[in-house]
Amino acid sequence: MKAEPESRIVKGNDVKFSISDLKECKTEHWDGVRNYEARNNMKAMKTGDLCFFYHSNCKVPGIAGLMKVVKEAYPDFTAWDPEHPYYDAKSDKEAPKWFMVDVEYVGEFGRLIPLKELQGYSELKEMHLVKRGRLSIQPVTSDEFDFIRSLASLKSEE
Repeated sequence: MKAEPESRIVKGNDVKFSISDLKECKTEHWDGVRNYEARNNMKAMKTGDLCFFYHSNCKVPGIAGLMKVVKEAYPDFTAWDPEHPYYDAKSDKEAPKWFMVDVEYVGEFGRLIPLKELQGYSELKEMHLVKRGRLSIQPVTSDEFDFIRSLASLKSEE
């Protein structure tokens, strides 16, 4: 799951959200997904699923740590708020098209695992992130997950 760790202003609001921000608030809804494929990937998530927190749209994009799903997909109410950066005038409360999940901070990796590094591993050559990097919510196979976890430990585990 991707978020932007550096400031970017959309409709007068800073949409910056890093793993440090999640650590501070502990649990947060993952809103603003406005791509159907990413939305469908998020709707498939189950409570307890572990997710990588990926820093995107920054100098060194990469996987920063882990979070877990604590509430399964429900309508993304930010789509109905005209003041919100990700407002969608075509979204309808009666038949919502955008959803979000709630995630909880698990831990930061001991180091950021850069996208360039991930692209260099043959074990990850079929990974969605490597093949189709722009999608904000992507599935990860258990083999890919285990391989990436082996690359860096969580700070809280050290």
